[in-house]
Amino acid sequence: MFISIQRPAVEPQDPDAVATPYSPMIRELQPRALHARLLENAAQRRLRGLQRRACGRPDDADYWLGAAPQAVRKACDLRNGGLPALP
Repeated sequence: MFISIQRPAVEPQDPDAVATPYSPMIRELQPRALHARLLENAAQRRLRGLQRRACGRPDDADYWLGAAPQAVRKACDLRNGGLPALP
């Protein structure tokens, strides 16, 4: 029995940050977009921590609630580094 190996329709052109086949390329984010994403990640981590606490999983809740300030610190560092002015 023969097994044909098919190549994907789209081949990656440059090195990609994600090393799995068929994964989308990760584009470099603008500073304001990165700032917004970091704050969104912090909010999601807080919510996840509160959900874990409500489910009676204090170890998971402590992890997620402890991880949220790290994203906020990164966003603050980015803001203090100087975001470009809006047009």
